[in-house]
Amino acid sequence: MILSISDIKKSRKEIEKLVFTYLLVTIACAILGAVYESFSHGVYSYYMLYAFMIPLLGGTLPFSCVLYFRNKIPRPMARRFHHFGISTLTVGSIFCGVLEIYGTTNRLVIIYFILGGIFLFLGNLMYLLQKK
Repeated sequence: MILSISDIKKSRKEIEKLVFTYLLVTIACAILGAVYESFSHGVYSYYMLYAFMIPLLGGTLPFSCVLYFRNKIPRPMARRFHHFGISTLTVGSIFCGVLEIYGTTNRLVIIYFILGGIFLFLGNLMYLLQKK
């Protein structure tokens, strides 16, 4: 399959939009964490405090590198699995933080991190195996 110049420009625009979206999600997670921590009566959770780092390091940074270094653009299926992984890890981190602040735990929270890791692994594997 041969890509034309307009297809490449369109793909680059999609990646720019992804970087902006991940940046907004990062800011939203940071604000959510700060607001939730301020109403937690002095109790804090590192899961909640650093939940913003997942979309920042897992979404904004890698897709910015794809744009900056002009690497090959991930195909839609690889991007979807990557998004599933980042969103699952972010939600799992926030949920785990809510439980810690509340003062309880749940052993089923580990499923978020396992599934998020699997989705990220599959997305990155698809990206690495794709042809230029």
